[in-house]
Amino acid sequence: MATARTGKSTAQAGTKRRLRIWLLFVVMFMLWASYTLFAQLDSQREAESKLDEVQLKIQVATKQMEDLKLQIDRLNDPEYIQQVARRDQNMIKPGEKSIVVGE
Repeated sequence: MATARTGKSTAQAGTKRRLRIWLLFVVMFMLWASYTLFAQLDSQREAESKLDEVQLKIQVATKQMEDLKLQIDRLNDPEYIQQVARRDQNMIKPGEKSIVVGE
């Protein structure tokens, strides 16, 4: 009978040891998985902020392109060219007199 009890206690000790090793493995795996998850979430946040910046730059560039296209269309209009020449270059047509208002 003494050998039966000794064998039984040894089996229980082995089972407990295997259970502790298994739990240690599970805990280590969960720690690694948590670390990986948070690292990926951080990388995702950085990528999203970069994406927002790039989308904002695209919107600004698109707006500039539309403004330039509008300016090109205006420059094809003779009346607009005449208006710009009079305003910015102080040009006048032959026979006209320029009036300068004192400041």
